[in-house]
Amino acid sequence: MADIRILLNDRSVGDLKPPGSGQYRARDTQLKGFHVVVGRRTKVFAVQGDLRKDGKRVASVSVRIGDATTMSTREARATAKTYLAQISNGEHPNPKAADTQASGEEIIQSPGEAAQGPDQNMTPKGVTLRQAWERYRDAHLIRKGRSEGTIEGYRDHVERLFKDWLELPLQELADDPGKVIARHDEITAEHGPYIANGSMRTLRAIYNHARKAHRSLPPDNPASVVDWNSEERRNTAMGLDDLPHWFQQAAALPNPIRREFHLFSLLSGCRPTALMEAKPKHLNLRRRVLHIPRPKGGADRAFDIPLSRQMILCLMRVIRFARHFYPAEANDWLFPADSDSGHLAEQKEDRDVLAKWGNDLRQTFRTLATPAGVSEFDARLLMNHAIPGVNAGYISRHKLLEDHLRAQQQAISSTMFGALRDLIGTDHPVRSWLGERATQQAIEAARREASTELPTLPPGK
Repeated sequence: MADIRILLNDRSVGDLKPPGSGQYRARDTQLKGFHVVVGRRTKVFAVQGDLRKDGKRVASVSVRIGDATTMSTREARATAKTYLAQISNGEHPNPKAADTQASGEEIIQSPGEAAQGPDQNMTPKGVTLRQAWERYRDAHLIRKGRSEGTIEGYRDHVERLFKDWLELPLQELADDPGKVIARHDEITAEHGPYIANGSMRTLRAIYNHARKAHRSLPPDNPASVVDWNSEERRNTAMGLDDLPHWFQQAAALPNPIRREFHLFSLLSGCRPTALMEAKPKHLNLRRRVLHIPRPKGGADRAFDIPLSRQMILCLMRVIRFARHFYPAEANDWLFPADSDSGHLAEQKEDRDVLAKWGNDLRQTFRTLATPAGVSEFDARLLMNHAIPGVNAGYISRHKLLEDHLRAQQQAISSTMFGALRDLIGTDHPVRSWLGERATQQAIEAARREASTELPTLPPGK
């Protein structure tokens, strides 16, 4: 049957009739080289182009894209454009296939040599883990505005824990899930149950995303066969009785910016990664809020943290320290540091030096909201948690921010500081850090240095 030329879309591809014998090509009228190879039992998306070297054609390259009965034309067309761009630049879409016949999903044909069709020469090797990860990162994580911390977590799993699998086709993992089970056991033994489970969730997500464009992959996800490690909710929160000891440890930290970072983490319940990336321009002292533009969940989950009196005083101190120790970086970051990024990049402390940090403080914030008289609903809003139930869509968080949520935030801060009354009222390092005189000095210094006018805060506001 002779080849035909039509506009390829889902409907026209579905209407293509199988030939009585052999095969034919339905070539797209819009994208040159993009076509469907139609056999008696198969329909396969493919592209074809001339690979040139020094201006001379050295090969006619045909690249299999995917099964046209399960893959959408839109997805195939996008992939075809990528492959054709590589071919036009003199690069084979799979460099390893350039030296071998029928390697992977690609076919190399010499000039004038006819293609033999997908049933005979298109033995699929499939997408590799590296290719699937890069596509997942660019098309899913970055496009959806996921935070740098989230992307870095995925990258760590793939490029460190699965480093030796990067060039391995996902098809091989699907055909031999025992490899995945063994790797999960290895990671559990070397890095612990939580990291092992997290790495498998990453692999599972990448595989599921890859299968949208590569329907030849088996539907059974190889990461789903592991025996998941038992995960218990970490109970590392402090109670009111634990706060005096923690504040004494924090007061002894030699780096004042790290000290204020840990305090603000405690007072706000904010995730550490999002707080590290806070900028001076995100701080609105007139409205008394700190904007978090890219929290966990990406830009769609951006929110404002209402600031209590204690939180504002904390930020005033850190502004003063930042301008003194890191004058250049202080223009860009609230918590600057001597790091490649210019901001605080590592918040871990020796447990003997500071017993609780990071998510421990977030759990503490949630725990102490109860004795502060803050409802579970308001605590969720303050921590930017999703609100369950059908009524969540009718709640306008910013309408509650200015008065109600700020009052709730103040209640939590006051409850925490209420446990320190004896320390602040005596000759103690905590008093030198948080006492009224030290705080006022920090405010006055920050007021002189800050480009934004600072508000006057009456006691208790």
